[in-house]
Amino acid sequence: MSSDRYPFGEIEAKWQRAWEERKQFRVTEDPSRPKFYCLEMFPYPSGRIHMGHVRNYAIGDLLARYKAMRGFNVLHPMGWDAFGLPAENAAIEHGVHPAIWTYENIDYMRAQLKKLGLSYDWDREVNTCEPDYYKWEQLIFIRMLERGLAYRKRSTVNWCPSCQTVLANEQVEDGRCWRCNSEVTPREIDGWFFKITAYADELLAWCDRLPGWPERVLTMQRNWIGRSEGVEFDLPTVGRPGVRVRVFTTRPDTAFGMTYAVLAPEHPVVDHLVTDAGERAAVAQFRAEVAKESEIERLAADRPKRGLRLLARVVNPFNGAVIPLFLGNYVLTGYGTGAIMAVPGEDQRDWDFARQHGLPIIETVRRPPGWTGEAYTGDGIKINSGFLDGLTVADAKRKATDWLVAQGLGEAKVNYRLRDWGISRQRYWGAPIPVLYCDTCGMVPEAEENLPVVLPRDVQISGKGGSPLANVTSFVNAKCPRCRGRARRDTDTMDTFVESSWYFFRYCSPHYEGGMFERGAAEYWMPVDQYIGGIEHAVLHLLYARFYTKVLRDLGLVKVDEPFTALLSQGMVIKDGAKMSKSKGNVVSDDFIREKYGADTGRLFELFAAPPEKDLEWNDHGVEGASRFLNRVWRFVLAHLDEVGGARRPADGPPDRARAATVPTPSTEAGRAFRRQIHETIQRVTEDIEHDFHFNTAISAIMELVNALYAFEAMSPDAVPAAERLVLLSEAVETVILLLGPFCPHITEELWAQLGHRESVFRRRWPVADPAALKKEEVTIVVQVDGKVRGRLVVDVDAAEDRVRQLALGDDRVRPWVASRRVEKVVVVPNRLVNIVTRA
Repeated sequence: MSSDRYPFGEIEAKWQRAWEERKQFRVTEDPSRPKFYCLEMFPYPSGRIHMGHVRNYAIGDLLARYKAMRGFNVLHPMGWDAFGLPAENAAIEHGVHPAIWTYENIDYMRAQLKKLGLSYDWDREVNTCEPDYYKWEQLIFIRMLERGLAYRKRSTVNWCPSCQTVLANEQVEDGRCWRCNSEVTPREIDGWFFKITAYADELLAWCDRLPGWPERVLTMQRNWIGRSEGVEFDLPTVGRPGVRVRVFTTRPDTAFGMTYAVLAPEHPVVDHLVTDAGERAAVAQFRAEVAKESEIERLAADRPKRGLRLLARVVNPFNGAVIPLFLGNYVLTGYGTGAIMAVPGEDQRDWDFARQHGLPIIETVRRPPGWTGEAYTGDGIKINSGFLDGLTVADAKRKATDWLVAQGLGEAKVNYRLRDWGISRQRYWGAPIPVLYCDTCGMVPEAEENLPVVLPRDVQISGKGGSPLANVTSFVNAKCPRCRGRARRDTDTMDTFVESSWYFFRYCSPHYEGGMFERGAAEYWMPVDQYIGGIEHAVLHLLYARFYTKVLRDLGLVKVDEPFTALLSQGMVIKDGAKMSKSKGNVVSDDFIREKYGADTGRLFELFAAPPEKDLEWNDHGVEGASRFLNRVWRFVLAHLDEVGGARRPADGPPDRARAATVPTPSTEAGRAFRRQIHETIQRVTEDIEHDFHFNTAISAIMELVNALYAFEAMSPDAVPAAERLVLLSEAVETVILLLGPFCPHITEELWAQLGHRESVFRRRWPVADPAALKKEEVTIVVQVDGKVRGRLVVDVDAAEDRVRQLALGDDRVRPWVASRRVEKVVVVPNRLVNIVTRA
């Protein structure tokens, strides 16, 4: 075997084969050991893995291997989020069945993942398009239907005429479909919903109990749930008795500053207020224009606030003022009442709108001195507010609410931005909804003994005109499970977010046939200890998974309240200024990197190039650098096999603190300094992985230790006695291999075996720093004069304060700064600092 360059192709194939034959990563429940469930968000089988994907898997594999070396019983599974629109589009474009396209992609991607050397327990692989998987979510659908948590209603949705399906708000970009760029139109259809709003308060409250989650993600979830406490009250319309516009506000104290009101264009009251033919035409045109904007775009602070003034007017009940009524693109029917009172003096959106339309602005809170801003949203004393004048904002809110309730005009209310989860999709490649429609019995859930409702394979997919399932008569025509009469199946399929909302439970017992999962296994493994995935999933997937977990808990199936204890949201891999993606044509193939440099090199580069939460800029030179480093390690170890193997202690047990303590303290300063660096590296790498996910600085510390190895090798023979030199060399080499193992598993496994170890490097315990080795004999102390650094001292650790004071005052660099001044006092901070305070 070459000692010059690491033969990565040969070595990686060798160890991947060995791991598979040994079933090295297969795990079972073991109550005698602490568990660690490490999970990366499972992939959609789109065809090929590129280096943009590899970063996610490399992070998870590092943590899984590290925790295993720390003695944890590690569950690290993989599977496939296999339903979805791309497979159906492939069927349309290439004439291949979605199932064939999906399974071929899974086979190819599985092989790619195995060639990366990832430590997955492949016996636990799940595939969400298999009937034995989606059978259980069909059963949960029925349970939710029984409890009113699943329901059917007509609603206005974002409709893509090209994809022929509903789009979530997040999938509409500038009025166009995120996938095909077709113009999105509003459409009213019947669809199924999960009542996630029933859990809004709990989902929000638990955001404060997830310390292992990034605050950025928690903030996004809190904002998406959008709980707001306020009041609802009616604005009478002028000249239309009985027609009222009900508004919601969190600031009833500002009502005296209301100078106009705004309705969502889709609000049903609009049709009662607009009777003039010309006005009807203007409203229809405005509605059509607004329909091209997603809700996110309509709410964005930097988007234009557009409005249409109606002929109708309303009355402000607080002061009797008659004010204009508008339609506005920044008001949504789904939030609050779909109508707002507009107070431009205290709301920036209203201020922008008022200036644009020439509307009056009334200030209702006294501004602080020097205020030069526009709308004022801070605290203060009420002005121009009738019976609220002189009160604080908080007191005025309460008094205004009490007045509305006493007058019978309104009521206190809590509103949420969160909407119920629409799960209906008018496409083929998804899990069928287990509901039938019987002329006699009405809507009926499928009988449990008939589950799963299997997705038929014999289907024509054209991409035109609704769900392809509607044309499969053998699927549509069925017997009513109640009366056994003729019935028709629901032809919608479930949103694929349903499958990804519980797959982490299925991994606990993927072959269990008696339910979604075996409860004992789920109780042992759940919750997931470390979840890893991109920030783009911060809201929908994570919120849906949290909701689904709480539903399963309330159904008595699980005991956990939350599915993920800790979350790491890794940044994107950037190339040529854009996120690496197939659609942008800027991907770097995983196959190419493996064949040119090896899997370990690609993994090392992506873990070293940036902290995991930051975006990573792809750099070919950086990949070359990672390759050079691994070859340096390879050459050094192979060049010293005889020395290291001979000096290695015969025990093949774990290098724990007790073992480290058996290494005698070197007799020379050079030897002690080298051993100190070995154990400082252990300490740094452990802390960087365990506490901060600073994998880049952990790798940097290992690189520094390798540099120190080369320098130690080049030392004069007189610097360290020969016997001590061999022991230190052995300790350093083994430490490098062990620390590098989770980052680069193939090369370290091979080098460990080359050293004569019979057991896998990943069966060894993680190194533990020896406190005796870490102890320094000397420290550098900063000397300040009147707070400014004037010198530095090298003194013995824990030197007496009198001695340190004497050295500081006598230092050649310090004396000129105190010679002509009187020393008032000398403050000594042991092992860190001396501050000399003087006076003229």
